[in-house]
Amino acid sequence: MHQQFYPAYTIGADAFDSFNDICSSLGKHFLLIGGKTALSVTEKRLLPKISHDFEMTDRVIYGNECTEERVTELFEKYKNSTIDFILGVGGGKALDTAKFLAKMLNVNVVTIPTIASTCAASSALSVVYTPNHVFKKFEYYKRPAFHCFIDTQIISDAPHKFIRAGVGDTLAKHYEVEFSMRGRVLDYSSEMGLTISSMCNIPLMRYAHDAIEACKKNEINNALEQTALAILISTGMVSMLIDPDYNGAMAHALFYGLTNIEGFEEKFLHGDVVGYCTMVQLAVDNNIDEAKKIKKFLQSIDIETTLAQRNIPCDRQYLDTVLEGALADPDMKVIPYKVTKEMLFEGIKTIESL
Repeated sequence: MHQQFYPAYTIGADAFDSFNDICSSLGKHFLLIGGKTALSVTEKRLLPKISHDFEMTDRVIYGNECTEERVTELFEKYKNSTIDFILGVGGGKALDTAKFLAKMLNVNVVTIPTIASTCAASSALSVVYTPNHVFKKFEYYKRPAFHCFIDTQIISDAPHKFIRAGVGDTLAKHYEVEFSMRGRVLDYSSEMGLTISSMCNIPLMRYAHDAIEACKKNEINNALEQTALAILISTGMVSMLIDPDYNGAMAHALFYGLTNIEGFEEKFLHGDVVGYCTMVQLAVDNNIDEAKKIKKFLQSIDIETTLAQRNIPCDRQYLDTVLEGALADPDMKVIPYKVTKEMLFEGIKTIESL
């Protein structure tokens, strides 16, 4: 038997108006968890909309990283509490923590992304790190969040760097999925995921620049909504449809390899770097014309397109742990041909000199 679950969402400046109707079937007690800033921004718009039929069990700041240690700590604190569902609020790390905790407590999770930077709000996995911010593993779930509420005013009010990073992260999806699936016989679900993956690319080329400009002015327009949907929903939909083995490839693997550089995760946004890493994947795959196209696009939205711009030396010895980490990453498990450290380094060198 094969079962498939799809992300459900509501988007708009009035997205919270449907909260009571949509969440009524989940029960009345919810745990509110998120980032400090995210909660303060969201509560002003959300709490007045929530019916008195619901009760908040507690309000908790998730921390500053999605770690097993933090999730276990929260589980021990709330395992005997009355919680019918978890309401996760914030960026990727906060939402990944909320999803992980919901799995531990065996309850549903509802997500409210406050930035459009990753597909964490709609994907059925969490990216888990060590307490010192080094990638550790993926935690997979049987289904995505019960519902995702996308308040476009909150997305627009957030610093524009987050939606820019979301564009870089989402852009990689189409290229990674195509790379992982190349030459394979696909089932219905994976074939549909591959087809839909173009929605992680085409709309961004059309709308991303105007969406980022709208964010700079804290305005809402069609470009913002279309870009937010590509980042928050399309990528999550692709992730749900395809076999987990096809869910990533070299772009994300290289990002996680780069997290071995001390302080890297704190200095650079995930999506900005993944956008750069997409070019490296294309270079390794000898698709230089497409790499040039992506470089021009990334430059148009102010994403750094070289390691040099990040003050990281393009030195084989210096990058050895990066290359080793990238090749050992689970995203490199299913790819169309063997990639070596030398091939990956040559791809990096090509992009530096492109």
